[in-house]
Amino acid sequence: MKRPRKIALCLFAAIVLILAISARPALAQAHDDHPPHWSYSGPDGPDHWGEFDPAWKVCKDGKRQSPINIEGAKKSDLPAIQFDYEPSLLKIINNGHTIQINFDPGNSITVGGKQYTLVQFHFHHPSEEKIRGHQYDMVIHLVHKDSAGNLAVVALLVKKGKENPTIQTLWNNLPTEVGKEKSVPAVTINAADLLPADHNYYSFEGSLTIPACNEGVAWMVFVAPVEFSGPQIETFAKIYPMIARPIQPTNGREIMESSFKK
Repeated sequence: MKRPRKIALCLFAAIVLILAISARPALAQAHDDHPPHWSYSGPDGPDHWGEFDPAWKVCKDGKRQSPINIEGAKKSDLPAIQFDYEPSLLKIINNGHTIQINFDPGNSITVGGKQYTLVQFHFHHPSEEKIRGHQYDMVIHLVHKDSAGNLAVVALLVKKGKENPTIQTLWNNLPTEVGKEKSVPAVTINAADLLPADHNYYSFEGSLTIPACNEGVAWMVFVAPVEFSGPQIETFAKIYPMIARPIQPTNGREIMESSFKK
């Protein structure tokens, strides 16, 4: 009786070992599908982003990180940004970090002969970028991608002023559930309605301002701010009181400013 029992125990141990080995790839895949939690403060805040995942190391070690304090910009013959935006059905999501509006293909910008498709725009409160040390009430980041996957972000700084009708439409349709996109077929949004009349902008190389902080992003920050009313700013601030990454070192980066006629 002892020999069959010993054989059974050996077989059981072998099965357990095989299951453990085969489970490792699944566990690794589960980690890949669920990146580490991050936030804007405390132990999950920006000071620690670069420690959570090897792919996020650039958050700590990168030399072209965003946001930056924009100062000492050199006037330059920068190309105008051609905006080819059109009304699109509203798709809005509270993704747990901000309010984001997603777009299907059909909206784009062209800069210096390069075309980038508008993927989404989202908000930060207060503004992440500063202009000569001044921080604005909010900022809108319009995120674009070209056919090779290169990113270009147009940033619209926001100051308190008159009510913005486009923003009010968004706020009237805020999702109640975090992490689930809300489609509103009866409502269209045209990102062009967010732009100021003056299209002069600052240009520099930077990164994403959230993990994984990928560098090589072309930043275009409009000089002229846009306006939201006080209540519109407060509506967002109640959801996200502080979602702005701290200013990052410029590290000698060249900052240029366009000089179009106003």
